[in-house]
Amino acid sequence: MDWPISEVARMSGVTARTLRHYDETGLLPPARTGANGHRYYGEHQLLLLQQILVLRALGVGLPEIGRILSEQVDEVDALRGHHRRLLAERDRLDGLAGTVSRTIAELEQSRKDGYRMTINRPENLFEGVQPSHYEENMSGFPGLAEEVGRHASTMSQADADAGHRERTAQMIRLAELMAMGRPAGAEPVQAEIDAQYRALTRLRAVSAEEYRAIGRSCVDNDAWRTAYEAIAPGLAVYQRDAIEAYATTRLN
Repeated sequence: MDWPISEVARMSGVTARTLRHYDETGLLPPARTGANGHRYYGEHQLLLLQQILVLRALGVGLPEIGRILSEQVDEVDALRGHHRRLLAERDRLDGLAGTVSRTIAELEQSRKDGYRMTINRPENLFEGVQPSHYEENMSGFPGLAEEVGRHASTMSQADADAGHRERTAQMIRLAELMAMGRPAGAEPVQAEIDAQYRALTRLRAVSAEEYRAIGRSCVDNDAWRTAYEAIAPGLAVYQRDAIEAYATTRLN
């Protein structure tokens, strides 16, 4: 039995575009290609896709995944290895949960004491987040997500941690500007937004409408909104409004 690419995409949550990319790079060729050019996948390919997704979740880049798959002989042995790594990932997530718990406690204490709400150690906010999560966070923007995914696949954990520290520092700077009462369209705020935009355009061109959509996702995307609101209530809306002002004044 085999399944068309559309069905595999539905079952796995991987876009058809990503599956085609896996085929083109030799990572996951289909079982066959029909006369109509459509790709079809068998059980063996589904098992390989499962391994690819497990390894991606563990932060392994696509080149390394290709090497791992090419060296495999026995699927059970390979799955045992993945299982060990998943258990290690569980321990890592427990540590990450502890980091978030400490951040919550510090924020709650600062509110109780009446201090301005900032994070004293921004490098700890996203401690342990894996490079592969970049692509997941951009899943609402398929074209950009693909570029983000390619970039993330070349990143080490140290590179990812540095990126998260810088991103968190940016969010804190915006929170401080918001606390000072600076409007979203004020020049210091727009300078921060410009730096964020330029970082995106180093991956590929981003239109005004696409950037506006990214801004709206700061509020509409649960994971993004939670990250902003953990730093300061109202920061997600402030970021969205600042991006809207930037797109209107500088990108139109």
